[in-house]
Amino acid sequence: MSDATPTPAERARRFGDTAIRTPANAVTFSRLVFAIPVLIWILDQHHHGHTNWGTFTGWMLLWVTDLLDGWLARREGATRSGAFLDPLADKLLVCGALLALAARGDLAWLPVLIIVGREATMTAWRWLVSRQGISVPARRLGKWKATVEFALIALVLFPPARHLQNLWHAGLWLAVVLSFVSAVDLVAATRHPAGRAAATAPARPTSPSGPREM
Repeated sequence: MSDATPTPAERARRFGDTAIRTPANAVTFSRLVFAIPVLIWILDQHHHGHTNWGTFTGWMLLWVTDLLDGWLARREGATRSGAFLDPLADKLLVCGALLALAARGDLAWLPVLIIVGREATMTAWRWLVSRQGISVPARRLGKWKATVEFALIALVLFPPARHLQNLWHAGLWLAVVLSFVSAVDLVAATRHPAGRAAATAPARPTSPSGPREM
């Protein structure tokens, strides 16, 4: 009988790169389902002329679940499906919330449409690259962008911050700048030989917390 014991990394990694039915993916799907009533609730507040604590709490729960599935992926093994689904879920949540806030008149349409256009373009690019067998690596700038977007939406929904519109708009344009810079950084890293080598390796979250690259 062998007395060999698995290493800590082997014990922690329960799922292979190709696994689909993982706790992290389950949290991602749950987040998408829960996002539907939250986004409807955000839009509904337009008729009441204000945001209540319920919409703010709902958004914060969505943000927390994003942190949770990232933690699960690090704990039990990152997968290619998770590396694709989690950023896609984040894009849908952020774009849906930004469009809802623009429809309410809280945010300007132009920067919101620029961000949504960037996300649609990068999603299509990721799909084309994935057909070549390349898993696009997460980048620090993308994580910063995602954090700014989640925080901006939380700020707009935070009832005591209703009179901080100038701060909202400054944060929105910061998100626009980060959207462009992170997109260029991501494409350059994937095309560069070193970045391409990292892209073809199994996705491994490198940040201890926060949204993944979007």
